[in-house]
Amino acid sequence: MNFDQLSSLRPDLAFIAHWVRGQSQVLDLGCGDGVMLDYLQSDKQCAGYGVEIDDSKIPVCVARGVSVIQQDMEAGLTLFADNAFDTVLCLSALQMMKNVEGVLRDIARVGREAIVSFPNFAYWPHRVALLRGRMPVSKSLPYEWYDTPNLRCATIKDFEELANEVGLEVLECVALHDGQPISVLPNWRGSLAVFRFRKK
Repeated sequence: MNFDQLSSLRPDLAFIAHWVRGQSQVLDLGCGDGVMLDYLQSDKQCAGYGVEIDDSKIPVCVARGVSVIQQDMEAGLTLFADNAFDTVLCLSALQMMKNVEGVLRDIARVGREAIVSFPNFAYWPHRVALLRGRMPVSKSLPYEWYDTPNLRCATIKDFEELANEVGLEVLECVALHDGQPISVLPNWRGSLAVFRFRKK
């Protein structure tokens, strides 16, 4: 898979991929169909593993040539030693975790750096939906309240506070919309929050 294919398929992943150094060791938590690792392996000569719990996604990862471990990441990452990876990815999966703090500590333990992304609940259409008395439904939050896999709703500012409490040093924070960075009023206009961090 090349960059143009990734950009057309997942513009958010195409932006995030530029933070991953070539030839690095990568762990992709909640890797889904393996598209990100496929790109990083073929275009940036990275190596690593995906972790995914969904039965239906495992064969897709294997077909892409992605080494995948079927496991619930909330059960812990004891398989992996401290600093085993240059970069740990947890993209659009953190909001599905019950123990977000524990997962973040595990991520910071096994990776020298980490990148997480999650839907920004402070995105303006979400605020408007709440003002109208409805739970938000959008491209970044595509589920109804009764069938969503998302357990947590967070904003960019919420994550900044949590990162500080957990002992993480935020290296970069970007709000994206349709894969494009938002510089003006990011917490209002960005539908996806992306953080790059490491343990302090």
